[in-house]
Amino acid sequence: MKEDLIKQQYILKNQDSFELSHIFECGQCFRWNKEQDGSYTGVFKNNVVNVKKSQDIVFTGVCENNKNIQEVVEDYFDLNRDYEKIKLELSKVDDNLKNSIQYGNGIRILNQDLWETIISFIISANNNIPRIKGIIERLCQNYGNTICWNEKTYYSFPTAQQLENVSVQDYRNMGLGFRDVRLYETTHMILNKEIDLQNLHEESDTFKVREELLKLSGVGPKVADCILLFSSLKRFDVFPIDVWVRRVMNDLYIKNEDETKVNKNLIEKMAYDKFGDLAGIAQQYLFYWKREA
Repeated sequence: MKEDLIKQQYILKNQDSFELSHIFECGQCFRWNKEQDGSYTGVFKNNVVNVKKSQDIVFTGVCENNKNIQEVVEDYFDLNRDYEKIKLELSKVDDNLKNSIQYGNGIRILNQDLWETIISFIISANNNIPRIKGIIERLCQNYGNTICWNEKTYYSFPTAQQLENVSVQDYRNMGLGFRDVRLYETTHMILNKEIDLQNLHEESDTFKVREELLKLSGVGPKVADCILLFSSLKRFDVFPIDVWVRRVMNDLYIKNEDETKVNKNLIEKMAYDKFGDLAGIAQQYLFYWKREA
């Protein structure tokens, strides 16, 4: 148990582009939960942090090895990136995107651990948010590290090494369904260095990284793009397409009477032509607006 961790606090003043519900409810993460006071508490790596926003944004929690909480949250929340500049640039594309940006103006794309993002989005395939969160929480409780804070017990996301001896049946017992084999196979592909996660960070060509991710069991094009966008790989030039994104792109731009017949390659090409290297961030504004509004 990590009972020697010191409670820390960091107060962020005058921060635009930071709304709790926009960040935590836009489909990019699964380990943040809303508290009764409107704040959110989440576990990432071996950190537990509560985020509250009134006039200022207040981060309170415990960090792995008592690392400085300011450094931890600046990295995780990508606080050194100028989202106001990004929104200004994307707002020039057209009124559709401008309106969606106004609706989800507080979105930020998190720097999530690559391994955790891979496993989380394999679990997310053909699944709903409450069930995804439940499966991930059981995985963490069974195999992650214990973190004690604020008279509660939290669990870190297990490493590949911590999952080395987990069987397909163990995964099945946690409610993974058809994803059980995929988690098992991907874990062992990573452990055996068939895919080297460090190399993925070092490769500059997004297409090559995507091709490597597609070799992993349970990773198709949409899951690969989510991993590229939402993890520490930080590839904003991808455009994950799910039912909501296909719907909003059809409603706003393609206007096919039957949205199910809209070709994903057409959507992708249109996204890159319109939004360029910021396609992934544009996707988040459009997705959040269509799903929430």
